[in-house]
Amino acid sequence: MAEADNKFRIVILGGGTAGWMTAAAIVRRLPRESYSVVLIESDEIGIVGVGEATLPHIKQFNDMLGLDEAEFMRATRATFKLGIEFRDWDRPGDRYIHPFGAFGEPWGGVQFQHHWLRLRENGRDVAPFQSYSMAIAAARANAFALPDEDPGSVRSTYSYAYHFDSGLYAPYLRDWAMARGVARMEGRIAAVERGSQSDAILALSMQSGTRIAGDFFIDCSGFRSLLLGGELGVGWEDWHHWLPCDRALAVPCDHGGDGLTPYTRSTAQTAGWQWRIPLQHRIGNGYIFSSDFISQDEAQETLLANLDGAPQSEPRLLRFSPGRRTSAWVGNCVAVGLASGFLEPLESTSIFLIQAAIIDLIDLMPSPAADRAIDPRLAAEFNRLTTMQYERIRDFLILHYVANRRVGEPLWDYLRSMPLPDSLGHKMALFRARATAPEYQFGLFSRDSWLSVLFGQGLDPQGHDPLADTFDLDLVDSQCADFKSRIEAAVAAMPSQREFIASYCAATESVAA
Repeated sequence: MAEADNKFRIVILGGGTAGWMTAAAIVRRLPRESYSVVLIESDEIGIVGVGEATLPHIKQFNDMLGLDEAEFMRATRATFKLGIEFRDWDRPGDRYIHPFGAFGEPWGGVQFQHHWLRLRENGRDVAPFQSYSMAIAAARANAFALPDEDPGSVRSTYSYAYHFDSGLYAPYLRDWAMARGVARMEGRIAAVERGSQSDAILALSMQSGTRIAGDFFIDCSGFRSLLLGGELGVGWEDWHHWLPCDRALAVPCDHGGDGLTPYTRSTAQTAGWQWRIPLQHRIGNGYIFSSDFISQDEAQETLLANLDGAPQSEPRLLRFSPGRRTSAWVGNCVAVGLASGFLEPLESTSIFLIQAAIIDLIDLMPSPAADRAIDPRLAAEFNRLTTMQYERIRDFLILHYVANRRVGEPLWDYLRSMPLPDSLGHKMALFRARATAPEYQFGLFSRDSWLSVLFGQGLDPQGHDPLADTFDLDLVDSQCADFKSRIEAAVAAMPSQREFIASYCAATESVAA
């Protein structure tokens, strides 16, 4: 038998962001002498193009591949992202930022929010909670600089992500992965060949007549979920009752007055919310809405009325159902990306869920044993981790909707009164009682992320950690003032994002003012 035949054969169905991220990571992390990768995609099939806005984890992914940051940003027309601004979510006129960074400092082992609450309860002239975040201050100033590696610097208290053109990211990774041994097959599949007495997939037959055999199959076919959902019949867990938005209208537009803001913007609307994602060459926009509460024509009118500049195309409609497959790994098939589940991009989690699945899959990838058997314990652990990721993100998204005071608007009235998942109700009760926020060591979201939304949408704790009362109040007041002044000084010394990009990673097109 030839050496190539001894390799563990991985077949990826579908390209796009999910497929090419998966292929790139596998060829980077797994030994090429033991594993081969074939990716099947068809230029005839469009891609959804999720994930123009990302979370800081994407930098870790790119760094793992060894990508040059400036080159990647030029190729994908990327900008920097320090967080997400939420407008009108609690009440019209309100706004706050979910930052990629910490609030304050945990003096004496006590989390910052408890010191801040104690100062406020004692009548001190304390600034708003959001004033104690370096990432928020820089975002408000439209400023950007790379974080400082010195842990004593206030510029070490934030991280960053990217806004990029998802239609350019997948081809960029495709070229990178193919240069390192990933084989690409163009075409559409006509049939799936199965084992006679198991869930195992043996091969994919293409319309061209080509048969592609494999030992392990990764379904990146998008919402269609051709292998996991279609062929293997894995069911769907529907979360529409908690997340009623089921449509999206997307349209790019020219840059306008706000220029290159280093944050994504999410603005609540009557029947959902509108996103704004600034890239170097355009702005990505969309309206996520519930078809139960608004017509498509009304949603499109709202979207087009709230653009920074002229639209560059007609709005594109996407239909979706929030939820996930009941299992993401069955037999010798794993689904990654939209084939596994979908949660609306309110917190830019689409690419994170792809990345998390890829990393878990590589850690649990079956070894190339002679019998090609798949240990069911690997699938069970992968499914446990996937369920945890989806449910934690689900709870965080629901929080944005239920913590609102938009009284008199049917969608928002329903959301405010609907029954919650027990896991989210528990988190909210803990915060109201003692300002306690989740602090996960694995996965999303961090304590500071939860604090930004809980405080930002008007939830007010009734108490704080009593350990905070053991600190001298004047000293805490002075430390808060000092931290805030260090933030202000650091931001004043930072260039604007436009200036930083122009000197670091500007694409050939002119950068917006």
